[in-house]
Amino acid sequence: MKSHPSERIKIPLGFWAGLRELGIDPDDAARKAGLPLSIVAEPIVNTAQYFAIWQAYSDLIGDTARGITLLVTAFETAKYPPTVLATYHARDYRDALNRMARYKQLCPPESLRITEEGERCTIDLDWLHNEQSGPPMLVGITLACLLELGRRGTGQPLTAKLVEFSHAMGDTQTLEAYFGCPVRMGTPYNRLTLHRSDLDRPFVSYNEELLEVLTPVLDQSLDEQQSSRSFSESVKWIMKRTLTGGRPDIQTIAKELGMSDRTLQRRLADENTSFKHVLTQARHEQALDYLADSSLDIKEVAFLIGYEDQNSFYRAFRQWEGDTPSNWRSERLGADVVSEGQLELPTVLA
Repeated sequence: MKSHPSERIKIPLGFWAGLRELGIDPDDAARKAGLPLSIVAEPIVNTAQYFAIWQAYSDLIGDTARGITLLVTAFETAKYPPTVLATYHARDYRDALNRMARYKQLCPPESLRITEEGERCTIDLDWLHNEQSGPPMLVGITLACLLELGRRGTGQPLTAKLVEFSHAMGDTQTLEAYFGCPVRMGTPYNRLTLHRSDLDRPFVSYNEELLEVLTPVLDQSLDEQQSSRSFSESVKWIMKRTLTGGRPDIQTIAKELGMSDRTLQRRLADENTSFKHVLTQARHEQALDYLADSSLDIKEVAFLIGYEDQNSFYRAFRQWEGDTPSNWRSERLGADVVSEGQLELPTVLA
């Protein structure tokens, strides 16, 4: 997997403490991940190493579902990094979730997208750079932590409305007992759906003075990080989050960036590119990412990158890669991938 040189992911101390609580020696996790033992004392890693650590924990604990529920409840709030600690002292659950989504940008590779509609609040987990999805264990822990955030913050035994995973996650009953709702696997998404009414619940752990200290520092760090990214890369990142089921228009992207359509076009032109070109790049990159996941049918891939019909996706993909999506997939994933148009069964991960 390609690694981004700017990525410096710090594994929180609470992770290692949580492993010890579960009877797992952190050194064993480092060895299992193929990393030096010094990683426990100096836990700064890149994305590939971060994923390897989570996969190592999954292998050592056994069942994914069991590993999710055990670690998320064993993790001590006080040992979270400042980016996460700030969420536990938010005013209410909504404020906490919005802070989590915002400050996750400082902690790649995960990215959270929150949508409120009707009686539901959906939180989609994506990957900041999208070359490869994270291990199922990391996906499960991330979504479980969002519910755990609400439970600890409000002091109430909150339940979710629905949880969806793109891969198999071990024992379904274990997960349903933790989330308190149906859990579906093999879906196109990694998504947590909450009861929207719960978002208004105040946090008993609200600490205004602490937030007045943490918020300016975190906001400044985020602004500095975002200013170091090219404008077109920022636009592309937002596009990737809004592709599903349709082509994002310039008005939607401009609104996300807090600017007018004309300003967005001008700034892209300053970088010698255009909205149409960046959108094509976003679709192309996402198509390759999704096709690398054999659990997704070709029709699903077309939908996920904003094509309403499969034929349009075929034509575009031929222009990008000079081949059909299924041939491209077969050459890279092996002959066991089914042919175009057939329903592909989800890959089952241990």
